[in-house]
Amino acid sequence: MQISLMAAELRPREKLLKLGAEALSDAELLAIFLRTGIPGMNAIELAEHVLDTHHSLNQLFSASLLEFSQVKGLGAAKYAQLQAVLELSKRFLHESCQRDTVFNSPTHVRDYLALELKSRQQEVFMVLFLDNQNRLICQKILFYGTINAAAVYPREVVKEVLKMNANAVIFAHNHPSGIAEPSQADQVITRKLTQALSLIDVAVLDHLIVGGNQVVSFAERGLL
Repeated sequence: MQISLMAAELRPREKLLKLGAEALSDAELLAIFLRTGIPGMNAIELAEHVLDTHHSLNQLFSASLLEFSQVKGLGAAKYAQLQAVLELSKRFLHESCQRDTVFNSPTHVRDYLALELKSRQQEVFMVLFLDNQNRLICQKILFYGTINAAAVYPREVVKEVLKMNANAVIFAHNHPSGIAEPSQADQVITRKLTQALSLIDVAVLDHLIVGGNQVVSFAERGLL
């Protein structure tokens, strides 16, 4: 059935305006983004087909142009729009992290890091540099590859902290395997970095590991 022929309360756009975006399913939200269907499928049915094909929103947002275009009715234009939406989400969360202290917006920090790191195919180690009010100064990826004591150099982290004149930091890295549990190597390098930064009176507030749709906090686990 064409969406225009559906009852008003079942149409995604009208439902969003009346109840808010959180009341819509993934398929309904995606249908608003797609706007139109293809022969034999309305926009909602096409959205359900897209989600079935990619298995999850995470895989959909992480898909390459070639993978995205495998679904009939999708191509470069829709792919560009989807990537623009993803980047706008990252920038919104980044602004939130800059505006608020990390203690007032821990959810923003987690959401931002999840968007920033979970789709990366290579392991990266990021540092969030914070001022004396725990607001974000900037973030920077310092190391690429498997995170262990041989790959992450405390002196380089200390050098960057001094350059940014940071008062505290949050570490973050991803596990491309999708498993967010801290490894023994993760814990060892975190202790080394914490000890090195304590010598210049810089606090390590947390170390977050992003794996798939999970974010694990060292601070919450009592590992700092």
